[in-house]
Amino acid sequence: MKTIYYHGQVYCGELPLKEAFIEADGKFAFAGTNEEALSQKAEGDVLVDLEGRFVCSGFNDSHMHLLGLGNALSSARLDGHTGSLEEVVECLRSFMESRTLRENSWIMGRGWNQDYFSGEKRMPDRYDLDKVSEAVPVCAVRACGHCLVVNSRALELLGVTANTPQPDGGSIGMEKGQPDGRFFDNAMDMVYEAIPAPDKEEIKEMLLAACRMLNSYGVTSCQTDDYCAFRAVPWQTVNEAYRELEQEGKLTVRVYEQCNLTSLEDLKAFVEAGNRTGVGSSWFKLGPLKLLGDGALGARTAYLSRPYADDPSTCGIPVFSQETLDEMIGYANEQGMQAAVHAIGDACLDRVLNAYEKALAACPKEDHRHGIVHCQITRPDQLERIARLKLHIYAQSIFLDYDIHMVKERVGEELASTSYSWKTLMEKGVTVSNGTDCPVELPDALACMQCAVTRTTLRDHVGPYLPEQSFTVQEALDSYTLAGARASFEEETKGRIAPGMLADFVILGQNPFAVEAEKIREIPVEEVYAGGVKVWARE
Repeated sequence: MKTIYYHGQVYCGELPLKEAFIEADGKFAFAGTNEEALSQKAEGDVLVDLEGRFVCSGFNDSHMHLLGLGNALSSARLDGHTGSLEEVVECLRSFMESRTLRENSWIMGRGWNQDYFSGEKRMPDRYDLDKVSEAVPVCAVRACGHCLVVNSRALELLGVTANTPQPDGGSIGMEKGQPDGRFFDNAMDMVYEAIPAPDKEEIKEMLLAACRMLNSYGVTSCQTDDYCAFRAVPWQTVNEAYRELEQEGKLTVRVYEQCNLTSLEDLKAFVEAGNRTGVGSSWFKLGPLKLLGDGALGARTAYLSRPYADDPSTCGIPVFSQETLDEMIGYANEQGMQAAVHAIGDACLDRVLNAYEKALAACPKEDHRHGIVHCQITRPDQLERIARLKLHIYAQSIFLDYDIHMVKERVGEELASTSYSWKTLMEKGVTVSNGTDCPVELPDALACMQCAVTRTTLRDHVGPYLPEQSFTVQEALDSYTLAGARASFEEETKGRIAPGMLADFVILGQNPFAVEAEKIREIPVEEVYAGGVKVWARE
């Protein structure tokens, strides 16, 4: 039995649009005209009139944190309460009062951003969170995930004092010689390690909640960094949770795991246990080694080649030394593992490019698809190196919604003028996929595509920032479908509506080629299918 979808506007990876397609046994069997599709009807087949609606391949968020999203959904949602410092405190207090706290529980929240505060635009500190509770440990993570703040009770439990050594690749905030409750990048690990870890069943519930949210935005595939969500939870447990959900038939998002491992020893143990890029199924598959090279612009921890224009006391924080990057990327490349490295600052990008160049010189790979996650602050010489090394770029166009307000202020006019230059990279032959880094941003694929096309903010339409870097609507769609599939070596199995491809698709209420660019994010997601099965529908 097959299902014939007709009378639609169907994007199959090229223009003009087609009218109809056929799904059979979880795969696409045909795409073409209404007449051609309907002529193939046999007894028992199902006909679906699309009523002129737009259909394309399911969206693929090529860098995010699915387990982190699930955890955020069970924490205080500070992203909707970040208008002021007082609002953040009140949200955390209300969240705590609505919970039945178990022994050793922490109050967790995520999503604050001091740049959105009215009044004083400063990061919260321990004393602010003491207003939530002085008896229960409280932890509030910044929207970017590269900074968090805890209250005095948490500092007491952690044993952090004025004499606590500063960690490599991170920073413990200090004020007047005493810890102020703020932790940056690698320093955050000591906080996460102290928070009681969820068990496997709780992890599975988090993953299912996150998948439901992704489906509601039309996302049917994601490339996700999960091993660092809970440092006390081993990667084996995360993999088991995914595989059990797959066996139970509960996964509604195809997962390509970006394997976050923080030492050469851990990476070797991972590989020696039989784990390499491509191991797994179409529902859960191991992807690249994922490394976190530096921090974020909002927290001023992205590693720049010059001091921050608005804070000359710092250039940001490199998480790894050049030597460590060389060792880990070299080993991954030699062992047949793809690599994907978070690099936001241009000084970090220098180190990452050096490591890739060294690894590929020692062990050449024609189709390695190593990549750069974010690739935000860049110089022209680095864009040339990226193209020459044939790297993949995991962009987050939706970051423009926030970063436009502060990028020139942070890095200065010169660096800002050659940054977020993903269109230039595409013109040099580089494949650029898109994503949201969720839960840094909501997994809103259409909003991300709108930012890619308009290069303006979503709400107040500030910009455009470097308008020559704007994607066409087709390029934006491809960055969320075809390019995402290529990032995971799956372009022959998904990313297009074409015979033999997995029948993952989304039905939209409007045609993105026909609406104003500033209204792409308003297009309703009507229905979402994975493997031909409806996994979400708008009420």
